[in-house]
Amino acid sequence: MRILTFTTLFPNAAKPHHGIFTETTLRHQLATGEVMAKVVAPIPWFPSGHRIFGEYGVLRRAPDVEVRVGVEVYHPRYAVVPKIGMYATPFSLACSARRTIGRLLDEGHDFDVIDAHYFYPDGVAAALLGKYFNKPLVISALGTDINLIMRFPLARRMIRWAGEQASAMITVCDALRNEMIRFGMDGRRITTLRNGIDLELFRPGDRTALRKTFGLDGFTLLSVGHLDPRKGHDHVIAALPALPGVRLLIAGSGPDLKKLQTLAVTLGVADRVTFLGAMPQDRLVLSTLTLIALPIIGAALATIPSVGAQLAAVCGNLQMAIAGALATTIAIRLYHMTMDGVTGLTGAGASGTPAAATR
Repeated sequence: MRILTFTTLFPNAAKPHHGIFTETTLRHQLATGEVMAKVVAPIPWFPSGHRIFGEYGVLRRAPDVEVRVGVEVYHPRYAVVPKIGMYATPFSLACSARRTIGRLLDEGHDFDVIDAHYFYPDGVAAALLGKYFNKPLVISALGTDINLIMRFPLARRMIRWAGEQASAMITVCDALRNEMIRFGMDGRRITTLRNGIDLELFRPGDRTALRKTFGLDGFTLLSVGHLDPRKGHDHVIAALPALPGVRLLIAGSGPDLKKLQTLAVTLGVADRVTFLGAMPQDRLVLSTLTLIALPIIGAALATIPSVGAQLAAVCGNLQMAIAGALATTIAIRLYHMTMDGVTGLTGAGASGTPAAATR
């Protein structure tokens, strides 16, 4: 099968960790030997690549075409219009990609299906492109595209329209599928495919030796994710005053770096917080940690329709990832312990975090 992967969430030479999950999915698709692919991953247009312009300057330095995981990746530029950008972006995306896709077809690179990731604006743009090129479409819902963006009436109508154009839709958990159905989307065409775990990359190691290698001593937390408010790193930092002696490592980059550093200084815990920056997955040696913090669960209580369903999915993934009766027992116990602690997660900001942390 020949697929055209379409998404703004895909790594590039300037931001090699951006949307790495989409690249990982494609890599495993290619490994089956049954898929050939091209990738169209649009990037916002910006006139300068100078570092003073932050994220936009970094993206400006991305190449127009590159090869990743053995596949040609095209980065057409699309316009982001201030004030009205949220509602104009699907059309801007479609216009910029249409020229690139048209050129690929003219050069003989036909494809059987558009594989779009993230419903808005990417999925809506992909639906426009599917109609224009008369190609079937599959759209994957990843999280905030449904839990957050569907709250806006106009965006919700566009998402529902895109879903009607799609031959099939994919969600990463049942909670997202249920939310889409609640908003009137056809559940018969929505399939839940949970994110997997690369057991070659993430595997047990000699914990004592690894902790010594990385200079870790004592109880250590790890929080991983883009440094923006949705990821909830501030919740973990705010919990540290109530957790004496606990050290926190934060892996990720993003616009909130200075804000989080200031928070750590204000709370008097800066000496126990280390910002690792963006890291390749093979350097995240998780077996060295005492505990991995997932602050996004607490931050998302107001937007995830069923926290229990989310935690059940985590429990299921743990059971599948680690074989054996003992591991299954541990996974089930972890699930029930987490459910018992959900009442301590207020989702109301950093002020509620210490109480949750002590549960």
